[in-house]
Amino acid sequence: MKMEAWKMFLLLLCLQVLSYPVIGAPQTCPADKASKSDGSDGWEGEFFPGISKIKYEGPSSKNPLSFKWYNAEEEILGKKMKDWFRFSVAFWHTFRGTGADPFGAPTKQWPWEDGTNSLNMAKRRLRANFEFINKLGVDWWCFHDRDIAPDGETLEEANANLDEVVALANELQTKGKKRVLWGTAQLFMHPRYMHGAATSSEVGVYAYAAAQVKKALEVTHYLGGENYVFWGGREGYQSLLNTDMERELNHLARFFESAVAYKKKIGFNGTLLIEPKPQEPTKHQYDWDAATAANFLRKYGLIDEFKLNIECNHATLSGHSCHHELETARINGLLGNIDANTGDPQVGWDTDQFLVDIQEATMVMLSVIRNGGIAPGGFNFDAKLRRESTDVEDLFIAHIIGMDTMARGLRNAAKLIEDGSLAELVRKRYQSFDTEIGAQIEAGKADFEYLEKKAKEWGEPKVASAKQELAEMILQNAM
Repeated sequence: MKMEAWKMFLLLLCLQVLSYPVIGAPQTCPADKASKSDGSDGWEGEFFPGISKIKYEGPSSKNPLSFKWYNAEEEILGKKMKDWFRFSVAFWHTFRGTGADPFGAPTKQWPWEDGTNSLNMAKRRLRANFEFINKLGVDWWCFHDRDIAPDGETLEEANANLDEVVALANELQTKGKKRVLWGTAQLFMHPRYMHGAATSSEVGVYAYAAAQVKKALEVTHYLGGENYVFWGGREGYQSLLNTDMERELNHLARFFESAVAYKKKIGFNGTLLIEPKPQEPTKHQYDWDAATAANFLRKYGLIDEFKLNIECNHATLSGHSCHHELETARINGLLGNIDANTGDPQVGWDTDQFLVDIQEATMVMLSVIRNGGIAPGGFNFDAKLRRESTDVEDLFIAHIIGMDTMARGLRNAAKLIEDGSLAELVRKRYQSFDTEIGAQIEAGKADFEYLEKKAKEWGEPKVASAKQELAEMILQNAM
């Protein structure tokens, strides 16, 4: 094969491997040795020259580059819309996604891309990101360490690359008055993490992962990040035949304990978040769902140190609705952030689509309102364009419909709460416990002997209708 063909093959391999879920596999696509930063990223002018700042135009607008339902300054239930949501753009999907999937090559290359993974290119993407979120009217962004800066041949080189890019990020944030909603370390793409990071069978990998998280925590703190996320895509197993699950879980707990200790040591006051997911890429992931994650935190005495980042697509992969996962997190005092996306019920993997189902958005917002909001967390659009959507304006359209859908959900949830019919239906369903004996049961003061006595006294209990269809009617009427 000729040298030119080899170069093309390697470039396509990089684009294919790096497209999901983020770009930056260090062994396959390290920083280009011939393309070190020279202080300029080589791009002049705007990245989105034909698109002005997105404005609210109302439901009657036919302009695709406008908000129909999301009105940032409008107050709903005593709080501005922008404060209910605290929307964030995910750097990896928005600026590192290529449209590749397990069966096809990349379909996207944005005009500002030069085909490299150099420091100059990293800085150019970062400037594009801040122009994008400014025009979209979003105040927060999220990142993995390896999608904003190229890896290096050594940990020291990787850290130096990250430092150089983060210095620019800090400058751009200050200028645009933007913030990091959360940062994280990419501990799943590099081959070293094939057995996991904190749960790897190799102590050297465990140490490397710790060093990478240490740096990512420092960077998130430096950029004023309000949260830090742990997503354990490789923290699980493919087979129990060759896995010591108890030992791996113990190692994971020790890893989290060290993260808590270092967070406090450097004075980082942000919230540590665990993002549950049942499987993919592992067959079984240890933080399967919200309940599993909560149980893990309680067992290891970490329940007061972490909250959960609930992703809607992960909820459905675990066999739950997003509303179920949010309620599980909420009633356990663990609801910290939401990755606003969805999957396709006909596709069995994590498709990370923008959430456009108004009913689901309404249920999501019921949980958020009951929680009193979600700050210092927010709604991060951990969502990507469809493979077939290849125009630059599609980046805006996708986020606009995602924001509008959540805004409609908020408006609907507010209607339900202000109307009160649904709350009254639920109250009536449990009204038998609003009695003296019900209060005794809920206070733990009614033992079995006493309850047996009451059961004999009352005889066969009467069981009322649950009124499920009426509840569904009330929900539909609000929409």
